[in-house]
Amino acid sequence: METILITGGAGFIGRSVADELIRRGNQVRVLDSLIEQVHGETDGSQMLNKDAELVIGDVRDKAKVATALKGVDAVVHLAAEVGVGQSMYEVERYTSTNDVGTAVVFEALIDNPVRRVVTASSMSIYGEGLYRDADGQLIEDAERKSLKDGQANWEPVDAQGRPLAPVATPEWKRPNLASIYALNKYVQERTTHIMAAPYGIEGVCLRLFNVYGPGQALSNPYTGVLAIFASRLLNGQQPMIFEDGEQRRDFVHVSDVARAFSDALVLPQASGGTFNIGSGHDRSVTEVATELARAMGKNSIEPQIVGKARIGDIRHCFCDTTLAADRLGFTAAQDFQEGLSELAEWVAQQTASDRVEQMRGELEARGLVA
Repeated sequence: METILITGGAGFIGRSVADELIRRGNQVRVLDSLIEQVHGETDGSQMLNKDAELVIGDVRDKAKVATALKGVDAVVHLAAEVGVGQSMYEVERYTSTNDVGTAVVFEALIDNPVRRVVTASSMSIYGEGLYRDADGQLIEDAERKSLKDGQANWEPVDAQGRPLAPVATPEWKRPNLASIYALNKYVQERTTHIMAAPYGIEGVCLRLFNVYGPGQALSNPYTGVLAIFASRLLNGQQPMIFEDGEQRRDFVHVSDVARAFSDALVLPQASGGTFNIGSGHDRSVTEVATELARAMGKNSIEPQIVGKARIGDIRHCFCDTTLAADRLGFTAAQDFQEGLSELAEWVAQQTASDRVEQMRGELEARGLVA
């Protein structure tokens, strides 16, 4: 039995990781600052496993981090500000929590070394996913040259103006950092790999795709898209979809993600690696919004297609799961329709403040919606 510290462990993903690690016989300690945007106005620890030890503190507080590390065998580093759009104007806050916070964790680990650290990264570091052009060549650096209101075609094209076809994105694709959040997550990755080995620590990074499931922060308009859609539907409002709704993403259930973190902590072949964690299935954002409405019994509420793009958003990115399957033995197990039904059942028992219009207003006021 080991003692595992989970930074940010009282959040949506962290609670599921804690549950899985405790189920496997580990002791779990959680370090979390319980910020209101994520946890609401009440104490956000009530959903945390009763067998987990909670230390309330900021990941940037080195003394608190050092205290939390005492007697710990391994670390799951999840603590982060999350949200592509918000990162583009809360730059100092995101960079401080995500990058400085990670630096503080690894500096504290110099005097309190552990066996392994598994850091949560994000598919956002890829920017646009991998594409194939009309000649069959793979394109790593696809870009959309311009974004304007109501444009007919949001798709990236090649130099001749020919459309590019999206394909599953593997870990070898070069990063294309399109937001401050993406930059933060890449810094967290590199900090993990640069700092771990010299101090005898094994480092692993997991690039998470769109994680969903019960327990998401429904009142946080910068969280996962399914939680945002669920909040709108719960309040009788249309899910708000930017562009034309045909963007394609990979949605992976939080239980699968928890299993991936737990395995990455112990598998010898994970050490030193960076792995995509997704379902391996891509879906359009409109398709997902429509299916969630059906699962919630809100069939009459159709998505609102905004016809505008948020600066920092990308068109298509979905997961190539080959490396995780080969090295971690990871394959997502949760059926998407069953996962949506589970999410809908949980949402029906919740209350949520719909703050999506506020989010859109904040982005538009700063010129971050094109």
